[in-house]
Parts: sequence; structure tokens; C-alpha cells
Amino acid sequence: MKKSNKINKVVLAYSGGLDTSVILKWLQDVYDCEVITFTADIGQGEEVAPARKKAKLLGVKQIFIEDLREEFVRDYVFPMFRANAVYEGEYLLGTSIARPLIAKRMIEIARKTGADAVSHGATGKGNDQVRFELGAYALMPDVKIIAPWREWDLLSREKLLAYADKNGIPVDYKKRKGGAPYSMDANLLHISYEGGILEDPNFEPEASMWRITNSPEKAPGRAEYIELGYRHGDIVSINGKALSPAQVLTKLNQIGGKHGIGRLDLVENRYVGMKSRGCYETPGGTIMLRAHRAMESLTLDREVLALKDDLMPRYARLIYNGYWFSPERELIQSLIDQSQRNVNGSVRLKLYKGTVTTVGRVSKTDSLFDATISTFEDDKGAYNQADAAGFIRLNALRLRIAARRRKPR
Repeated sequence: MKKSNKINKVVLAYSGGLDTSVILKWLQDVYDCEVITFTADIGQGEEVAPARKKAKLLGVKQIFIEDLREEFVRDYVFPMFRANAVYEGEYLLGTSIARPLIAKRMIEIARKTGADAVSHGATGKGNDQVRFELGAYALMPDVKIIAPWREWDLLSREKLLAYADKNGIPVDYKKRKGGAPYSMDANLLHISYEGGILEDPNFEPEASMWRITNSPEKAPGRAEYIELGYRHGDIVSINGKALSPAQVLTKLNQIGGKHGIGRLDLVENRYVGMKSRGCYETPGGTIMLRAHRAMESLTLDREVLALKDDLMPRYARLIYNGYWFSPERELIQSLIDQSQRNVNGSVRLKLYKGTVTTVGRVSKTDSLFDATISTFEDDKGAYNQADAAGFIRLNALRLRIAARRRKPR
């Protein structure tokens, strides 16, 4: 049934998989509009070129396939790690941080091509619909958004396959046979697994599920040491070799995956209100978080570090909930980035069977560590220990007053 509200052109975030291929044809049929496809390579580890072939087969004339890996890490992942962002104490936001970039590029393509709408394959139950659409509205306030999963009745895999067969849409053999018993989302920062057999939060994932990390039991029996070089809070080198942002994350994924680092099994709170169980592999990000905190421990003032830690949970929620382009996220980001001017130096880490241990940190220009004051040996008068008595008595004053007023029990 065709929609009465006229859409002339729509930009579809297109992976080339079953869902978005069905969406492509459905948009053509139901909205009677031109569909422009946009496929982003953000390091998902799959060939994106076949998406062009499938889009052409379905009559698409304007096809955008873009390598966004460097932009993804430089402008989204690195700024997030300057904040040490962790959602609900554990999740490193691998899916969340990819969505604003995709939304931004969709809107740029919509403006370039004169499209009046954008579309995505996120379901009506998840977080991604919120992230895509908040980003789109922030960048193009009057854009029309088409979310097929909130409109159509193709709510099962069987119905999707039947629609694909009816309309001559090629379907991967694995999809037809059932494929993986869960859904996956991958980019250069992580791989996530959810749905299917993982919907039982008491079910332990099979070992074969994990794609980019060894199990700690099968990781090398010998530790590996690496050194990360920092400039203004971002990693610029590994073991003395200068690398671009995407190269840094790619290399850390390889090293961390080998040592079984970065697995997570989590029940999290979705923004739409339900709890969801997800499993994640984030080897490079796990290393980055540990190293960045070590670099800051040496170079940041105590109260600056405390302020960053106070703001971090809110910053992480903003990203998780889709508010990357909000004024509050940008305000917090400016404060965080200001704090990183002196986060320069290097961190040495030991990787062994799923663990990341900081074993050294140095900053020749910005270290606030003064061994002449902190030493347990003779400091030759650098610190007067007698000063501590007055410091303690002043800080104890309110406690002493309260103690005098308390009645004996």
C-alpha cells in the first residue's frame, strides 16, 4: 500500500544485508520514491563492495560507498576516550559512537543530492533508532525520517525472506539457512552480539561466537610489553612507530585480540526503557582506556582529574542515548579537550591472558610527579611533615564539633 505523503528522494543507510535490501525495495514500492544508498566502511571487517552490486540490481542510480575509518577514530573514538567514557561501569560504547558519524554523513548526502528523507534499518525496540534520528534532526531539523521497522508488518525472518523471494532480492545462503543464532554489529572499535540465544541472560555464549579475541585460556603463555606514545591525550605511536588514528586502533585490536583482552558479557539498560543482554569484544579500546588513565595519572591535576571523573558517567550516557550533537555534549567535550593539553608522554603496558597491566609511565615535559617531595627517604626539607598536623586538625574540625554534640548512648 503506497503512502500518501510524498517523498521524492530518500537516503538509506545500506549494508547490503537482508534487512536493508528488503527496506530498499520496500521504500521503492511503498513510498514510490528514488532511493539513494549510503554504505559506510567504519572497519566492520566485511567487504562493502558487494553492496554496490546489489544496489544496482535493485535499480539504485546514486550509490555512495565511503571509507570513514580514519574519520571515525579521529573525530569520534579518540574524543570519547579522552573522557575515559564507560557506560554503566563496563561498556565502552562501541556501537553507540559509530551512529553519529553515520547520521552526519547521511544528512550530508541528503543535502548534496536534494533528498528530503533518510531511512535506516534500526528496530523500534533498540537504541540505534534514537541515535540515528537525534543526529539527523540535530543536523537537518526538517528532514523526514522513515523507519520501516516501525511501519511494516515484516516482523519475522520468515516474512523478510518471503518478501525477498517475491521481489527477486538475492539472499546470502547463510541467512537463508539461519546464519548465526544472534545478531552482530561490528566496527573498528568493537563487535557486539545480541538477540537470539543470547536473550537468556543466564546462557553462556559458545566459544565459537567470539570473532576477534582469543579466549584467555588459549592466549599466549608469555606476556607482551607495548609502549604507547601520547600527544594531547591521543595515542600517536605504538612502540615508537608513528601511526594514524585508525592504524593505532587496528594494531591494538590485533595485539589485544591475540592476548584475549576485551571480552564483556553485560546486561545493560537501553534508553527506551528495557534491559538488554549484549556481549562485546573491544580489545583495542580496553587497552586504550587503561593506558589513557595511566597517562592522566601522571599529568593531570588532582581536582581536574576528579572533575573529569564526575562528568564521565553523564558524558557516557549522552553518547549511549544518542546526544552526540547536543550542546551539552559539546560543552563537556570542550572542557575535556582543554584538560588534555598536558597529557603527553608514554605508557608501558603488560598484556597477558586477558589482562592489561600498567608497568610504566613517563612524561618529560608535563609530569606532575615530584620524587623529591613524595620520596619515603630523606627529602632534605622539600616537604615539612609537621605541616600535616594542622592540615588534619582543620579537616577534623567539623567532625570534632559533631562528636561533642552527640549524646552518649
